[in-house]
Order: sequence, then structure tokens, then C-alpha cells
Amino acid sequence: MRRFTLLAHMLLAVFLTSQAAQAQLNREQPDALQNLGVDEHLGDYIPLDAKFATSNGDSVLLGDLLEEGKPVLLNPLYYECPMLCGLVLDGTINVVEELQWKPGKDFIVLSISIDPEEDAELAARSKKNYLSQMDSTTRNGWYFLTGNKSQIDKVVEAVGFRYKEIEGTGEYAHSAAIMLLSPDGKITRYLYGISYDEFNVRSALYEAADGKIGNTIDKVVMYCYQYDPDSGSYTPVAINIMKLGGLATLIILGIFLGSLWLREKRKKQTSKTEFN
Repeated sequence: MRRFTLLAHMLLAVFLTSQAAQAQLNREQPDALQNLGVDEHLGDYIPLDAKFATSNGDSVLLGDLLEEGKPVLLNPLYYECPMLCGLVLDGTINVVEELQWKPGKDFIVLSISIDPEEDAELAARSKKNYLSQMDSTTRNGWYFLTGNKSQIDKVVEAVGFRYKEIEGTGEYAHSAAIMLLSPDGKITRYLYGISYDEFNVRSALYEAADGKIGNTIDKVVMYCYQYDPDSGSYTPVAINIMKLGGLATLIILGIFLGSLWLREKRKKQTSKTEFN
């Protein structure tokens, strides 16, 4: 009985020790990761007067990089990030390569460093490393930007992208997300993760451009989908599909009846000719 009591006390001590260690771990983890994530500011605008340096070393305002009719894909990152930023950038590059629409021609990409210590030279190297396989039009429509902290914070606060410098490491803790903007800088959509579905990005770009990019088929397809925040993707809209189905049925029926009418008209004309 004494042995059983001793064993029970030992197990209880181990359990309490592990719980205390777990509690300590749980207290420390939020300290390292607190205030991270993204606060969606849909409908707000990025500060077009925020000043950055391009990878060429030129000083520009964000508003100077926007073009009429071209939506914007915004990618907050830092170029010396040991892992996450590279994965997000790789995911962005992969989906851009899948798209029929291309940066420079149809939309703009802004990759903005959140690290004020990074400079245009580093941005130029990163751009060359990541975009070297892309054509010149795409490279010219994809900007790798650096800036000072006040300008960086103006942008990240506007889009709700929260990050934190990890003391003593020179690294930053942050989430993985890209933002879609209208041609005048209005925030229209957030997409999360390190890889992005081509249809979701295409739909978000189309939405950001207010339907002003893409061909007729794109417009028809996009009409049948809308963004579902619960699933984080674009899903079919039954009522719109039914409307298009009804329209298609009417068109087909009209063509069928029209062909019957033309056939009957030709028969009557042939009969009159033979009778005369």
C-alpha cells in the first residue's frame, strides 16, 4: 500500500511538473507571437504618398507605380527572411506564371520590404534571383521596394499586416498573406498561405479591376462565382448559374425556332415558285 501511495505521489508530481512546463511554454509562445496576423481593412486605401526606393535606386511614391485599369497584388515581405517570405514569394511567382494575365501588361505586383535596414541593392539582387526566368514585361511590372520605417508602417498599417521584430536576431515574425488592390489603391481582397490557387487569384484580380480585365469568357465565368470568407476561396453562386442557364436555354430555343421558321419560309417560297 505504501509503494502504491509513493507511486501515486510520484506520478502526480510528474504530471504537475509537466503541466507547469506546458503552462510556461504557453505563456512564452504568445509573447513571441503576439500582435501578429492580419486585420482586414477591405475598402480602405493604401497611402499613395508613401515613399519607397525601387530596385533601381529610384525614389518613388506608391501612387506613381499604379496604372489606370490595372489591379495590384501587394506582397509584404523582407528579402533576407530565412524561410516564410521566400515561400510566399515562390507561391506568388508560381501562381503568376499560371495566370494568362501578366504583370506589367494586365496588373502590377508590389513586393514591399518590412525591414528598414534593407536597401535597393538587396532588392535588386532579390528581384534578379526570383524573376530572372520571367520576360522583361513581367519584370518591369513587378516592383521590389525598400523604405524607411515610417513609410513601411504607413503601408502595413493601412492593410492591417502586423509583424514584430525578434530581438537580437535581425528577423521578423509575421503571417503569410497577399492583398489585392484596385487600380486606385483600394483594398479589395486578402488571400492567405504560402501557395495560391490560380482561379482564386484570377478572380480576386478580376474583382479588384471591377471586371475591366479579361475576355468575354472570363467575365461569364467570374459572374458565376463570389468570394466565400469561410472557405477563403471563390465558390459558385447558384442563382447566377441558373440565370446564365436560363439565358442559354432561351438563346438555344431562339436559334432552334428561328431555323424552323427559316426552313418553313423557304418551303413556302419554293412552293410558290413551282406553282407559278
